[in-house]
Amino acid sequence: MSDERRPRQQQYRRRNNNSNAPKQEGPKREAILDLNKYKDQKIRVKFIGGREIVGILKGFDQLMNLVLENVTETLRDPEDDEILTDKTRDFGLVVVRCTSLLTISPVDGSEIIDNPFIQPEQ
Repeated sequence: MSDERRPRQQQYRRRNNNSNAPKQEGPKREAILDLNKYKDQKIRVKFIGGREIVGILKGFDQLMNLVLENVTETLRDPEDDEILTDKTRDFGLVVVRCTSLLTISPVDGSEIIDNPFIQPEQ
């Protein structure tokens, strides 16, 4: 890069640096699910694409990224992706990205909750 372009780029960066501008924060979002009650319990996670794992929930964030321990994946039939086999694969610690999640459910039963998407009538 030529030396005459560098000062121009630095000036551009200085003029367009909005780090001193007040930051606007949007409304705080709450997680749809309260995963605190499932912490240190076994949960089943299904992924987009069909994979399925079971593990102990050790941590999570507001975006629903998960940290699972003692994870076991149930393998699918190579001939038919819809059929789960008795074969499993063990993992240790797994970090699950929220973008790949399809469902999360407790292994020991389930609970009926109110639909979080229904707007209250006024």
